[in-house]
Amino acid sequence: MLRNRVSKLAAATAAGAMLMAAAACGGSDTKGETTANASSAPDAAKGKVGLAYDIGGRGDQSFNDAAAAGLDKAKDEFGLGTKDLSAAPGETDAQKEERLRLLASTGYNPIIAVGFAYSAAMKKVAAEFPDVKFAIVDDADATGPNISNLVFAEEQGSFLVGAAAALKSKKGSIGYIGGVKVPLIQKFEAGYVAGAKAVKPDIKIQVKYLSEPPEFTGFNDPAKGKTTAQGMLDAGADVIYQAAGGSGGGVFEAVKGADAMAIGVDSDQALTADKAVSDVIITSMLKKVDVAVYDFLKNFVAGDVKSGEARYDLKAGGVDFSTTGGKIDDIKTQLDEYKQKIVNGEITVSATP
Repeated sequence: MLRNRVSKLAAATAAGAMLMAAAACGGSDTKGETTANASSAPDAAKGKVGLAYDIGGRGDQSFNDAAAAGLDKAKDEFGLGTKDLSAAPGETDAQKEERLRLLASTGYNPIIAVGFAYSAAMKKVAAEFPDVKFAIVDDADATGPNISNLVFAEEQGSFLVGAAAALKSKKGSIGYIGGVKVPLIQKFEAGYVAGAKAVKPDIKIQVKYLSEPPEFTGFNDPAKGKTTAQGMLDAGADVIYQAAGGSGGGVFEAVKGADAMAIGVDSDQALTADKAVSDVIITSMLKKVDVAVYDFLKNFVAGDVKSGEARYDLKAGGVDFSTTGGKIDDIKTQLDEYKQKIVNGEITVSATP
């Protein structure tokens, strides 16, 4: 027992030193390096929240930023202390484990991991710290008595923007670009294709992925996103939907140069994308990661965290489409009709292509 206590104390001391060193780096992960963002002064009585981002980190204008918004809202509302750390491209599960272990061993509770890539690491580390509450976004496989799984019906939201793409396309040709070819990102493809074909059964749809496992750089390669989008535009597409994380910026650049239309993902990217390209975004598939993160932290503060799956679908308001800029005002009624049919069960959207 004494040996175990000494080992744990040593691990906590080392982890604390690592966390302080990471905090000294400051800023978000814009160069693929593991960093810690500035934290508020922790109030131990209210909770010290640790959040581990996926590749791209805070500032990706998409998935990670949505999680950051939920964290920031909860921090302000409940007076929580926070620490957020970012992932590096190409890192191993062991490195992800160390990030989660670092937070847990230095007193952060609860801990949230953003992205399915943390699945194996989450399951292992959560078992090591049974008194810490964990949550993981976009993964239902990492299970345990202290793990909450925050998952979404991406295929339902993607159905709606697929319908929008088909309704707005003048050429009858549209595209989909996924960051990495994994089941989660294929859910976006499945819904998008189904929605477009519900409007125009004979519409042409180009589908491309920027990388395949074990290569995950497709989520953080704007140059490749731009090149891939340009190829689709050259082949006749006039609307492109991207579910590619930080690579989406490159897609928007290509679309801007071709005077075509783009569809954003996760956040309302007409608001979050670079102003030089945001005007080409006619709508975004909203995946309300901010709501899921906020809900989890609200439940933690209330002492009402539940383990297992919490699914955010259209009916629960977890996914939707944006209307910023008024570019789809002329088709909103039709999209709302499709939305209601999905909520009512009249339309079932497949999660696989």
